[in-house]
Amino acid sequence: MAIEQHSIFIPYLDGKLHLRQIKPVNADMSKPPIFMLHGAMSNGRVFYSDSGKGLACFLAESGFVVYVLDTYGRGLSTPKLRRGSKPGQGQVIRDQLPLIHHYIVSLHPNNPPIHWCGHSWGGVLMASAISRFPLFQESIASLVTFGTKRSIKIKSLKKWMMVDIGWNKVAPLIAWSHGYLAADRWRMGMDNESRSSLAQSIDWVRGDWIDHDDGFDYGKAAINTAKQGKWPKAWFIAGLGDEVLGHPEDVLRMIQECQFSDVRYTLLSKAEGYRHDYGHADMLTHRDAAGDHFEQVKMWYEQSEGASS
Repeated sequence: MAIEQHSIFIPYLDGKLHLRQIKPVNADMSKPPIFMLHGAMSNGRVFYSDSGKGLACFLAESGFVVYVLDTYGRGLSTPKLRRGSKPGQGQVIRDQLPLIHHYIVSLHPNNPPIHWCGHSWGGVLMASAISRFPLFQESIASLVTFGTKRSIKIKSLKKWMMVDIGWNKVAPLIAWSHGYLAADRWRMGMDNESRSSLAQSIDWVRGDWIDHDDGFDYGKAAINTAKQGKWPKAWFIAGLGDEVLGHPEDVLRMIQECQFSDVRYTLLSKAEGYRHDYGHADMLTHRDAAGDHFEQVKMWYEQSEGASS
């Protein structure tokens, strides 16, 4: 199926947020769309490419309308992060996700529910927003995550080097020097992080799930959301080769912390019948992913459409 891609720029603070719309030509805009969010030190390119590769393009070729956000300062959003850039992850949860969600709704007649999909830390931010805002609990069709964990409890030499030393100690020094974490320059990731986002994510990974700006307790909110039966159906996907940033044990720990009831868990490994023991990024970027687990993701959304029709 032929697809088309459009870049939409939405005013936000002193710049614009970039939202990539990827859809079939002559798409049916009455169907529930899919909204994707990248993780830390990343941007929307983890989901798509101009040449048509990536999960977002794969799903668009299968008939879905997909939107991919670059959060403030990342990807094609403007301005780029620079010394003094202040917005942290709280602004993504409280401002950017509601803004983009409402914008997507405005493009689709009959206000269909929206599927949310996050990679890594993007899944944490999405879960945070869902637990906080009743609107999302009522208007989100499903939550799919790849390599998403809220905390890192596993212990290994690699984890100690990457997280305890690299993320918790070296990254803040780089951020202090540049005024932001220049992750691309230091080959730490696809994109950069503000000092606020860096500090806040460090605290969440090793501590409590509490908003740094206003003290909102997402941990308690997640439990209350579960007690009220308000979580959307969820699917957490982990990779056996993801040894630190989305270790399967930590992914399962987040499922337990949020107390999801209607939840599916998948481990991408050769032992489970997949082509590879997928890692943190290549579960989305590997050339074999389209012929492997992407097919199952497509079926998930197709079955969701059938259930709602």
